[in-house]
This record gives sequence, structure tokens and C-alpha cells, in this order.
Amino acid sequence: MQNAPVVSRDHAREAILLLEDDLPWVALPDGSTIQLLHVDLNQNLWINRTRMKPGFGVDTHYHTGPVFAVTLQGEWFYREYPDKVNKAGSYLYEPAHSLHTLCVAEDASEIADVWFAIFGSNVDIDEKGDVIRILDAKTALAVYRALCAAEGKSCDKLIVLGE
Repeated sequence: MQNAPVVSRDHAREAILLLEDDLPWVALPDGSTIQLLHVDLNQNLWINRTRMKPGFGVDTHYHTGPVFAVTLQGEWFYREYPDKVNKAGSYLYEPAHSLHTLCVAEDASEIADVWFAIFGSNVDIDEKGDVIRILDAKTALAVYRALCAAEGKSCDKLIVLGE
């Protein structure tokens, strides 16, 4: 009887490492900057870092899947929960359909730099609750690539699955 290993190393896959400067930062129309890191079109997942200046805010929205966030620098909060301030080193879990409005305080002393892993679509709503915009992984990828191309920046190292 041959002693075969339980886990074969013959078909092991190599991990993919991205260094901080491997992908460009691009400005979004809302005034934030984004560095898209990973998109999985099969799971409607996109992972990015977003930098937001003091006074920054987004439309009220929810996600159709969970979101995971790690704050790397600065502070930010949801208008609906002003006493729960995300600070450098904090971790946030958003369950699907959590309705919120991301804000950075006007008097913040620095930008907020946040790593987000977003599953599902981002659904923006207006004050009446009507849907005004939907963003998914495919759209995030297309927008990031277009912004990089417009600025003459390469995003060839972006991890994209399902294309």
C-alpha cells in the first residue's frame, strides 16, 4: 500500500500579492479616490480602498450582500449611527440591506482611508426611498478601467475573476 499525501501539492496554486503601489488611485466624480484591488464577477464582489476627504458624504444606500470594512486611517461614520465612529484599526461588518449614509466629519483632521470588500450590488436611494442608481462589480470594474485609461494609468495588475 502506497502512502499518498492527504493533500497533494502537485496542483497547488500560487497566491497573488499586490503591493500598495501596484495599482493606481483614481478620482471619482464625488471627490473620493479609489484603488480597486480585486473583482470577482462570478460572486458580484469588489474589493477596494477608498480615500475620503473631510466633509465627504455619499447618497443613502444599501448593499444586496454583506460588506466588510477596515479603516486604515482617519475617521468616518454613518449618519444614521453618529455615535458609532469608525477609526483607524476598526473593523465593520454590514449585513445585507443595512441602510446607511457614509459621512466624514467636516472637521476631521485627515482623510479617511478604508478597505472595503463589497458583495452584491450597491443600491442608492433618494429621500423618498426611490432607487436612483445601482452599482455592481461589473460596473465598478468598467468605471475603474475607464478612469485609469483616461489618466494614462495601467491597471493590468488588478485581480479579475470571471472574465
